[in-house]
Amino acid sequence: MRYLLILLLLPLATFARRPNIIFVMVDDAGTGDFSPYGGNFIKTPVMAKLAKEGMQFTRAYSGSAVCGPTRCVLMTGLHPGHCHRRANRSRNGLIPLPEKTQTVASMLKKAGYATGGFGKWGLGNPGTTGVPEKLGFDLWYGYYDQVHAHDYYPEYLVRNSKREELPANKNGKEGSYTHYLIENETLKFIEDHKDEPFFCYAAWTPPHGDYVIPHDDPNYLQYEKKPWSQKDKNYAGMVSLLDQGVGRIADKLKKLGIAENTLLIYTSDNGANASFAKTLRSNGILRGVKRSLYEGGIRAPFIAHWPKKISPGTQSDLLTTHVDLMATAAEIAETEIPIKSDGISILPTLLGKPQKVKHDFIYFEIYEGPFQQSVRVGDWKGYRRGLKDPVELYDLSKDPSEKNNIADKHPDIARNLGGILVKQHAPSPHFTAPNHFTKKARKRRRKESGM
Repeated sequence: MRYLLILLLLPLATFARRPNIIFVMVDDAGTGDFSPYGGNFIKTPVMAKLAKEGMQFTRAYSGSAVCGPTRCVLMTGLHPGHCHRRANRSRNGLIPLPEKTQTVASMLKKAGYATGGFGKWGLGNPGTTGVPEKLGFDLWYGYYDQVHAHDYYPEYLVRNSKREELPANKNGKEGSYTHYLIENETLKFIEDHKDEPFFCYAAWTPPHGDYVIPHDDPNYLQYEKKPWSQKDKNYAGMVSLLDQGVGRIADKLKKLGIAENTLLIYTSDNGANASFAKTLRSNGILRGVKRSLYEGGIRAPFIAHWPKKISPGTQSDLLTTHVDLMATAAEIAETEIPIKSDGISILPTLLGKPQKVKHDFIYFEIYEGPFQQSVRVGDWKGYRRGLKDPVELYDLSKDPSEKNNIADKHPDIARNLGGILVKQHAPSPHFTAPNHFTKKARKRRRKESGM
């Protein structure tokens, strides 16, 4: 009886469950697709509501400028110069993550979290070392192969490496739109694990791949009469569909009574494709598109929502990238980071506390198309193609669209940023970085308008 009385007198916080983490990352949507970031073509009321109730990051970046590397950076806590996947394909094809790679999911699973992933994995196909269920996920449902993820009416999806047939899509039929299935599985996982700490990674595939959405979906119908191309209407409908889905997650958390114990993050894996950057201003005023390390290829929408933990309507200019998920999740779960991560925990910023540890720089490299490197230090941005090519220099505080290369005016700064580019690039056995950008590529570049 004495011990029971002691337990009753202990503060409730003693028994508080570790917070849940939901990371929603949509595919190929640019900052300009979302109203809190100045988008005015596509309706995204949920992101606007979450920004009003939570925190909007104004200087957030994706993990890379293309799908596979971003997912690798996100999962492993290593930046693009250190991570295993630095392009979607290498000279050896689609390379999986090695056996026993430490991931956010494996870290959290070890800490007692239920772990589920839904949508596009892209880091290892069935039968390889890189399947999600070998790397910390209790459940994965959706696509393993990133090319498979282009199709919204495939004949099957995958659940923990096993095919689940979709009879309604056989022989080219379009009966089961996969995003509906994946979104519902996401919500089911949340409900199934409402009584224990969980990590939910919603790697939802729209608006990437085939630009299709059922034309009876209300998210499409609101754009049906717009004087746009059919592709633009479909794309806009898909972005609004995603926004609605995040709203369903938020509503589910509230209904289950766990919203105040759940950090919900809503972001995108890289910038938008060139066509939408032009017609729908999907990357806003930013130069560059998907596959580019100019700002339009790597700047990400990033909204964090956590009732009674994050002050409503706050904005943060903290420099952050998807590489920070591992360190942030570790601090939330009160566990150790299993590797020497390139990321930092942004939990202090989320909670309105001093952010004592910040990035000295954020670094990118990519092998999609021409090899590129970039680095940001404060408001200074360095960019180059080829390991020994001259560094372009931009002052993002005055030139967010990267129109004016001022390397000749600030040679010392350009030289210092170039030094970081050299030090942060670790050679990879799967990817070859050229010393210099080729003459042929330079000629092609002069013809490019968005790069």
